[in-house]
Amino acid sequence: MAHISDLIATDIAAYLKQHETKSLLRFITCGSVDDGKSTLIGRLLYDSKMIFEDQLAALEADSKKMGTQGQNIDFALLVDGLAAEREQGITIDVAYRFFSTEKRKFIVADTPGHEQYTRNMITGASTADLAVILIDARRGVLTQTRRHSYLVSLIGIKQVVLAINKMDLVNYSHEVFDRILGDYTAFAAQLAIERIIPIPISALVGDNITEPSGNMPWYHGPTLMAHLETVEIARMAREAPFRMPVQWVNRPNLDFRGFSGLVSSGTVYPGDPIKVMPSARMSRVARVMIDGDLPYATAGQSITISLEDEIDCSRGDVMCGAENPAEVSDQFETTIVWMNDTPMLPGRSYLLKLGTQTVTASVTTLKHKVNVNTLEQMAARQLELNEIGLCNISLDRPVAFDAYAENRDMGGFILIDRLSNETVAAGMIHFALRRAQNIHWQAVDVSRTSRAGQKGQRACVLWFTGLSGAGKSTVANLVEKRLFALGKHTTMLDGDNVRHGLNRDLGFTDTDRVENIRRVGEVARLMADAGLIVLVSFISPFRSERQMARDLMPAGEFFEVFVDAPLAVVESRDPKGLYKKARRGEIKHFTGISSPYEPPENPELHIDTTRLSPEAAAELIVAQLSARGLLQGDVA
Repeated sequence: MAHISDLIATDIAAYLKQHETKSLLRFITCGSVDDGKSTLIGRLLYDSKMIFEDQLAALEADSKKMGTQGQNIDFALLVDGLAAEREQGITIDVAYRFFSTEKRKFIVADTPGHEQYTRNMITGASTADLAVILIDARRGVLTQTRRHSYLVSLIGIKQVVLAINKMDLVNYSHEVFDRILGDYTAFAAQLAIERIIPIPISALVGDNITEPSGNMPWYHGPTLMAHLETVEIARMAREAPFRMPVQWVNRPNLDFRGFSGLVSSGTVYPGDPIKVMPSARMSRVARVMIDGDLPYATAGQSITISLEDEIDCSRGDVMCGAENPAEVSDQFETTIVWMNDTPMLPGRSYLLKLGTQTVTASVTTLKHKVNVNTLEQMAARQLELNEIGLCNISLDRPVAFDAYAENRDMGGFILIDRLSNETVAAGMIHFALRRAQNIHWQAVDVSRTSRAGQKGQRACVLWFTGLSGAGKSTVANLVEKRLFALGKHTTMLDGDNVRHGLNRDLGFTDTDRVENIRRVGEVARLMADAGLIVLVSFISPFRSERQMARDLMPAGEFFEVFVDAPLAVVESRDPKGLYKKARRGEIKHFTGISSPYEPPENPELHIDTTRLSPEAAAELIVAQLSARGLLQGDVA
């Protein structure tokens, strides 16, 4: 490594201890394409002497081969590691680099400038304390400058360095610097950025990077490196109320039970009163430990806490200071950044991970999406890749949280696709919806088991899915007739019939189809609560919504029947003439033609109606229900 410290040769232990105790600043560089982000980071790495000798030799060789600076060093090549980036001269992924000086350690994220990589920029900014926003002095404030500033503000970064770059190409003009600064501060007044430090620089030449520039005697502020080394960080996290999401219950033996996690905010001492949320159980801290006992622990430390009392606490719970605990709710207003190629559809069920808590969630309302270039609020029914929207979300159970503006760890969440397990969105909680505080489960004395037992059966949902014309309604109708003849209590929800009443306001877009199945799933659950055998006959084209309907039911009470027939066969049947209309373009969003159908992967029963008659299929289904014990009652 080119960096040399006297302590390395004289006292390596002291050198390592000095390095260990340095504070760490995480920051991002962002701005428009070709504003010089990668060059700036390369210059910081080079000037801080954090480059190995072989890396420096390779950099010099690469600069001559593929650089943009003639025979001079092209510092951007230190960061643009992807071959596609080197060939195009742009950054398309988030590149993280570590470097240090005598005063501080740094992790810098070089984020892409293109609009289509908004999700990459959000990822890089999610853990940053500060943002360096670059502006090309020749071009001034651009659309992408405004977009990235909005995203920085959205993600909760309060401190910004406005690095007006390439001053050497505008003859180090004070007037140009003042004009750009005026334009930017006027725009930034709309955002939640608390502090802006403007610095005129030339990343390529080195002006005001580590040493004051003699080319700009009119500038009297700090160099970029001087500001990065001295800017205050983490004070708010230390002074905030104590929060520690529990990651693991530490039970090495019968005599010790501790709770391990990362302190996200505040400070905790032995003897402090603790409230565990969302249960609100109380105790006091007995010990605070890492390798041994500590006098206290603060934000950023991974610790184990033991309590004076044996209380119920497990992974997903949050230990809080008793005087100022986290809030608890199951409904929120949030901002969501969509990060997946498949659109976000209101009503669809996702997994939500908040700290160490994982719950089921759905977007109940998309209020509007935001044009990140103009900050305009626009009506929308779904969110596409890289779009940002203000949404209400609902969870299947209450969670402990703080508003994102107060605590990024306790208010920031991700959404996960339940089938693919892909992260599809990042979100920020604004506040709990007031109506969530007014709605509680009402206890009832007569259970679903008792209602079903009185009828001599077990409650369940038979969910018939398949293409239009496959025979779902025909088979379901025959099954209900046989169950009725056996004296069973049933009800039938048919796709066409429900759209005449409950779902008459819905169309056939993906968004409406999701809401269609969400409503039917809830109605089916309520009817099953009444002790009925509920037959549901819907195309229900998406696996995610069928899984949502399954999850509403207790284990063993959801019976998915895939009524299958090839597209060519159902088109030849075409009992309602719908396929012909769809082929002529008279019906939009028709499943199997212009809208996808996702067949079940593991249905309880697969009925091929090209090989099995409707009557035989119905007999088979009833026999399966009987074999599973669903036609015998059990009064609780």
